[in-house]
Amino acid sequence: MAAQVVVPQLGESVVEARVARWLKKEGDAIAVGDPLVELETEKIDLEVNADQAGVLGKILRQEGEDVKVGEPLASIEAGSGAPAEAAAPTGAAPPPDAPASASPAPPEAITPAVAAAPAGTAADAPRSTPAARKAAEVHQVDMAQVQGSGDAGRVMRRDVQAAAGQGAAPPPAPAAASSPKPAPAPAARPAVAPGSRTEERVRMSKRRLTIARNLVEAQRTAAMLTTFNEVDMTELMGLRERRKEQFAKRHGVGIGIASFFVKAAVAALKSFPRLNAEIQGEEMVLKHYYDVGIAVGADQGLVVPVIRSAEQLSFAGIELAIRDFAARAKNNTLTLEDLKGGSFTITNGGVFGSLLSTPILNPPQVGILGLHKIEDRPVAIKGQVVIRPMMYLALSYDHRIVDGLEAVQFLVKVKEFIEDPGHLLLES
Repeated sequence: MAAQVVVPQLGESVVEARVARWLKKEGDAIAVGDPLVELETEKIDLEVNADQAGVLGKILRQEGEDVKVGEPLASIEAGSGAPAEAAAPTGAAPPPDAPASASPAPPEAITPAVAAAPAGTAADAPRSTPAARKAAEVHQVDMAQVQGSGDAGRVMRRDVQAAAGQGAAPPPAPAAASSPKPAPAPAARPAVAPGSRTEERVRMSKRRLTIARNLVEAQRTAAMLTTFNEVDMTELMGLRERRKEQFAKRHGVGIGIASFFVKAAVAALKSFPRLNAEIQGEEMVLKHYYDVGIAVGADQGLVVPVIRSAEQLSFAGIELAIRDFAARAKNNTLTLEDLKGGSFTITNGGVFGSLLSTPILNPPQVGILGLHKIEDRPVAIKGQVVIRPMMYLALSYDHRIVDGLEAVQFLVKVKEFIEDPGHLLLES
C-alpha cells in the first residue's frame, strides 16, 4: 500500500519550510530511515527520513517550493525497497512491482520521524537511522565514535560513510541505485567582463527572511536604546594566561572570555531583573532563570543557540556549550530545541574586528549585551597614562520596561565583575 511522505512538525512557531534538495529521485529503492529530502526552515535545515521501505513514487513538491506542516511531499510505493536490516545490495535494485489495480486503497499519510529515533533503538546507543546502523556493520565503524549531522545529532548513513573514509579503505561501492546521492557542486558564477554593469537576483533563504522580519519588528515595537561603557581587560587576561593550561588539562576545553561575560551578565541580571524579562500584553514576565543566548555566525546567517540555566553551569560547562554550538552551527546541525527561547542575549562582534556597534534586540527579550574587539589604548590611571587592553561594551535595552538608570548600572556591574574576576568567582 502506498504511503505519503508529509512535512513533519517543525517545532515551536515554525509552520512553513522550503524544499531545499531531494536526496532520492523517483523510482529509487528506499529503506526505512533513508533520508529523502532536505527542508530549509527559518531556524535550521533538516532531513525528512523514510518510515517505510519501498520505492519512491511521484515527487509532489519540487526544490525551491514552500510547503506547510502536514502537506504531502511524495509517495512511497510498495515494491523492492531494501529493508532496514537487509544485507548490503551487490547489484542494481530490481524493478518495482507492477502498478496496483485501477482502484487502489487511498494512501496512508505517514509523518517521517525527524527528531525522534526509530522504534527499537537501544537506549544507550547513539541516535541513528537504520541505514546508518547497517552501514556501520558493513564498514565496521564504531557508532559511538561517529558525530551525527542529522536533526538532534542523529547519525545518518553519510556520517558513517564519512567516518569509514577517514579510516581503512571502504569496501567496494554498492550499486548506483542504492548509493547516496552526492551533494551537487555549487554552480559556477558566470565571468563578468571588466567595466560591465551586471545585476543578479538571489532568492533569500527562509532563515534570512526571518532575520529580516524579526529585526524590523524589533525596531518597530520596542523603545530601543543603547548605552555604552568600556572595560579594562588586564586582570581577566592575566588570569586566563596563568590558568589556561591547568584549565584545559582538567576540563578538556580552553578558557575564553565568553564564559566570564556569561557569568558577569547572570550576576548583574540578578541585581536588575527587568533586563531578564519580557512584555506580554500589559504585564512584565520576570524570569528567575537565566537562559543566555549566544549569537553565532553561520554561513546562512546569524543564529542564537541558548545556554539553558546558565546560572547553574561552571566556567567549563559554559565553554563546552559554546564550543559545541559553534561547531554545530558550522556544520549546520543545530536543532530547533537549541534555538528556542532565551531570556537574554550576548553577541560578540569583536571576533570579526568590530570596535563598536549597537546590537539589536532579539524579541521578546528586552536586553542584549554587545562585546567588541580588545584593543590596546592609552588610559589614565592614578594620574598616569598607561597602555591597557580595553574593550567597549554596549547594552541595548527596551525602554518600555527598563529605565536608563537600570541599564547604565547593569553595564557598570558587568564592568566591575570583568575588571575584578576574583569577585566574579566569589559571586558564582
